Amino acid sequence: MTTCAQSLVRLLEGYGVDTVFGIPGVHTVELYRGLHGSRLRHVSPRHEQGAGFMADGYARASGKPGVCFIITGPGMTNILTAMGQAYADSVPMLVISTVNRREHLRLGHGHLHELPDQRAMVAGVCAFSHTLQAPAELPELLARAFAVFKCARPRPVHIEIPLDVLEMPADSLNLMPRSLPGAPAPAGVSIEAAAVLLNSAHRPLILAGGGARGCAEVLRQLAERLQAPVALTTNARGLLPCGHPLLLDGVQSSSHGRALIDEADVVLAVGTELGETDYDFFGLGPLRFKGSLIRLDIDPMQVMGVQRAHVGLVGDAREGLQALLEKAPPASSRGRWAVDSVQRVNQAERAGWSPKQRGLQGLLDLLRDTLDTPILVGDSTQPVYQGASGYQAPAPASWFNAGSGYGTLGYGLPAAMGAKLARPERPVVALVGDGGLQFTSGELIAAREAQIGVILLVWNNQCYGEIRDYMLARDIEPLGVDILTPDFQALARSCHVAHHRADSPAQLQDLLLTLQETRQPVMIEVDAGAYLALD
Repeated sequence: MTTCAQSLVRLLEGYGVDTVFGIPGVHTVELYRGLHGSRLRHVSPRHEQGAGFMADGYARASGKPGVCFIITGPGMTNILTAMGQAYADSVPMLVISTVNRREHLRLGHGHLHELPDQRAMVAGVCAFSHTLQAPAELPELLARAFAVFKCARPRPVHIEIPLDVLEMPADSLNLMPRSLPGAPAPAGVSIEAAAVLLNSAHRPLILAGGGARGCAEVLRQLAERLQAPVALTTNARGLLPCGHPLLLDGVQSSSHGRALIDEADVVLAVGTELGETDYDFFGLGPLRFKGSLIRLDIDPMQVMGVQRAHVGLVGDAREGLQALLEKAPPASSRGRWAVDSVQRVNQAERAGWSPKQRGLQGLLDLLRDTLDTPILVGDSTQPVYQGASGYQAPAPASWFNAGSGYGTLGYGLPAAMGAKLARPERPVVALVGDGGLQFTSGELIAAREAQIGVILLVWNNQCYGEIRDYMLARDIEPLGVDILTPDFQALARSCHVAHHRADSPAQLQDLLLTLQETRQPVMIEVDAGAYLALD
C-alpha cells in the first residue's frame, strides 16, 4: 500500500524539490516513512523557526520554493515568525504540517498539540492555508501551491494533513506533476500607454524591488536604452553589476535620493511595494512623485496601492520589461542627465557618512571583494543597516537580510545555511550581531551536523547596538540593550565548529582567503570597537 504521506513525497520530487527542512515528531513520522528511499535530502534544524528561515534562504538563493515538514500545534506556532518574514518579502515556501484527526478538529478535547483552529492561525502569513480532507485532493492542492510560486506573487503556502488522512491508502492517485501555467504578461494597451510616457521622458528613473529578482539582463538593457538611473531595494541588489554608471547606491530613502526622484519626470517602479523600510528608512515622510508613475507588478493590489499610478501594468516583471524594451528608443537620443545624476547623488551620499559608517561599509566591501561572488545573508545588525545605504551586490540573490521589511532577529544564520545548501559552490557569509545570534545560535550545531560550510561572521558590540543608538538619539536612557554576551569561542567549540578572531580588516581578509572554500561551518568573531578603531 502507498499511503497519502508517501504519495506526497513522490509528488514533491516530481515538482523538483530536493531538500526538506523539519524536526520529526510523533505527528509527522508518517511523512518520514515517505522520505526513506526518496531523492529528498532532509535537514534537521534545532527549532521550527530555524527550519522556516533555512527554507527562506534556500528559496532566495535557488529560486525554488523551500519546503518544511512541521508538527501540529507548537511546531506551527514556532514557524509563524519565519513564515511572516517570507510573506513580507514574497518568498516561496511550502509548509506541510499535520493536524489532529478529522473527528477531533475544533472540539477542544485536549488531544496532543491541539489548537482551536490551526489553519485560521496560519492564514495571515501565507497565500493560502488548506486542510486536506482526503488523499484524492493532494495532486490538485500541490499543483495550486506550485502555481502560486510560479505565476503569482510568491508567498508561503500551508497545507495541513489530518493524522488519519496521512495514513490513508493512495494507490490510485495520479502522481504525475501537472503542467504549470506561465506568469501572465501585462495587457498590451497598458504597455502602449507606459511606453508613450517613458519614450517621451527627459529624465526617467527606475525603482526596482524584489519582484524583479529574475530580470537582471532585461532590466539592465532597458535602463541603458532609456538612460535611466536605477535604485534597487534590499531584495533587488545585484540586478545591475557593481559600478554600473546607472546604478544608484541605496539612496531612495535619503534626502539626496528623494531630490533625484523629484527631478524625474517619469518613474518606473518594478516589483516593489514602495514601502517604508525601503523608501522612508530615515523618517522623511511618505514618498511623493512629482512626475508620472508607472507601476509594474504581478500583484494588482500593489499596482492599485497608496501610490497612485498613472499607468498600471499587472503581470510578470520580465514580460513587462521585455515589452517596454522592445518599444524603447535608441539610447543615443538621451542626454547625460542619468549618468551625471548617479555620480552626483552617490558622491553626495557617501560624503555625508560618518567614520563609523565608512568603517561598516568597508567591512561589507571587503567581504564582497575578497570572496568569489559571495552571498551575504544578514540579520538585523549594524553592518547590514549600513549595507541598505551603500552595498552593491556582485550578482542577483547575493544580498538578503532581515534588516528591513518584517525585520526579525535570528534570521541570518539559518537563512545562510539554506542559501549554502542551495548554492554549495559559492561562499556564503552569515553576517550576524552578538544579540541576534542568541535567537538562533542552536542552529550552529545543525550546520555542523549537516556539514554546511557557511562562514558565520559575528559582529560583537556586546549590545543591541542599533537599538541602543536609537534610544540615545531620542534622549532615552538605554535599558535592556546592554546584554550579556556569550563566550563565542566556547560556543563554537561546544558545537564542534572552528572559531577565529579578526579585529582588523587585514586579519579578516587573511582569514577569508583561507576559509572561502570551507566545507564545514566556521565562526569569525569580530570585536566591533577594535575593528572600527574609531577612538
